[in-house]
Amino acid sequence: MIDVALLGIIRRWHIRDQVPLREIARRLGISRSTVRRYLRSETIEPAYAERRSTRAIDKYAFQLSALLKTEAARTRKQRRTLKQIREDLKELGLEGSYDRGAAFARVWRTGQSDRVNPASKRTRSTRFASVDDQR
Repeated sequence: MIDVALLGIIRRWHIRDQVPLREIARRLGISRSTVRRYLRSETIEPAYAERRSTRAIDKYAFQLSALLKTEAARTRKQRRTLKQIREDLKELGLEGSYDRGAAFARVWRTGQSDRVNPASKRTRSTRFASVDDQR
């Protein structure tokens, strides 16, 4: 993988400052072929490995999904809030913040609504409604 900082230095010296390849190699302590390879490379943006971090809520995703599913089946007045659900998960050992639980719940609800009714009324345009629908 190409070091992006070194690539920037080499390109700046060669293109803007007109420093010869041999001088760049001497200043940086690398071979001329390496300098030449860096200049020929088409890499402009850094290519970082995909970030894979574990979140505190990942351990409790199954329990949280189950709680959200049972709450979704209840009537609006009987549903518990996310704060109440989070308190249940804290008793199980969750140390994450409320915001992470709320973000998980938003994603979960979006996935559920897409799964239940993929062609929902939100996505339907009234401009292209058929004649039967307008009656």
